[in-house]
Amino acid sequence: MLLGTQTLFNIGFYAVVPFLAIVLANDFLLAGTAVGLILGIRTFAQQGLFLAGGALADRFGARRMILIGCAVRAAGFLTLAASLWFGTPLLWLFIIGTLFTGFGGALFSPGLSILVGAAQTARDQGQHTGATRATLFAWLSITGEIGAVTGPLVGAALWDWGFATVAGCGAAFFVAIGLFLAWALRRPDAASLARARLGSPAPPKDRSGSLRRCLADRRFVAFCGLHASDLLAYNQLYLAIPLELQRTGMPTPWLGLVFAWISILTLSLQLPVAWIAARIGAAATLRAGYLFSALGFSVLAFIPDAMFPAETAPVRILCAVTLLALGHMSVHPTALGLVPKFAREQATGSYFGLLSSCGGVAVLVGNMIFGWLLTQTEHGDAPAFLAWLVLILPLLLASWFAARLVRQPVPPAQHA
Repeated sequence: MLLGTQTLFNIGFYAVVPFLAIVLANDFLLAGTAVGLILGIRTFAQQGLFLAGGALADRFGARRMILIGCAVRAAGFLTLAASLWFGTPLLWLFIIGTLFTGFGGALFSPGLSILVGAAQTARDQGQHTGATRATLFAWLSITGEIGAVTGPLVGAALWDWGFATVAGCGAAFFVAIGLFLAWALRRPDAASLARARLGSPAPPKDRSGSLRRCLADRRFVAFCGLHASDLLAYNQLYLAIPLELQRTGMPTPWLGLVFAWISILTLSLQLPVAWIAARIGAAATLRAGYLFSALGFSVLAFIPDAMFPAETAPVRILCAVTLLALGHMSVHPTALGLVPKFAREQATGSYFGLLSSCGGVAVLVGNMIFGWLLTQTEHGDAPAFLAWLVLILPLLLASWFAARLVRQPVPPAQHA
């Protein structure tokens, strides 16, 4: 049920959000810089508030925050539709709607991760022959990708009736998801059922200090800072890769082909990658995954496009994108699966939230530095590979130090 919910979340999200840039440019007549700023704020609002959403899930329960998140996202989509209902499009109302879509995700995503993590913990404890199966977080990536592929098709099918209709249908979809989950999650959560079956003690009832405990866990904070390089790297599919396509003179439709290739790789390779990761262990998987992503950017940094004839020019970028996808498929589910182990059955919502929020901060800061250095290289004020080092070096650091952190034994939990 939880994996299916991830698919539904992404269908509703990707049916609306990919069209925001088109609406801002065509209906509100905004320049590209303003469009990028508004969409960047939306992304940062979601990722930056994951920590708050996780802390709230610890305080009030994962089920309640998932339902509230669905309601907030539905309100956001409805606000987006309302911004076009009047004679003159209302930009301020549209911006509020985009922020609400981010807030909704920040509320329900940590709660979903908590329940999936509890189910994975119960699954691991009930498996006596060694964890050699793909984790539930790997399956979460696959089901999410199915939604990411299906959502834009749904939005495109509704586009002839206008964006207000697309956004309004998205709002109704999240209302329906919320009603379904209110019924489906009315039973005790996965963590409670697992503890009852395995005879494990209940966690402390007072979780008001969950955020403080999470931030005081220096080992986990260090891991989050290192793993943030993965989200920064994967986010370059929306920044560095389109700019590189443009710089090399490749036509715009190639960007759509790149994303289609990413979806094909994820759907076909995520499970095999997860099976290999289960056999070689978390530390080796993290080290290899970060190195894959670093190699992807190294292809763009140190292999000039002049080496490839015009008919084979896409090979260089597709090679880099393939390495990025393999890296993300390796480290992202692995990092999520490690969160309950770091949390030691304490307040996992704050831990999941901190992992995502560190990535959001890294994307915001890293993109600004990368964009500035890219401008300097275009003007000839810096060597061409310098901007790519901003993306390569954090991945190399993560490959070395994150693996070492994972190998260290986790101290026993100390309940307040």
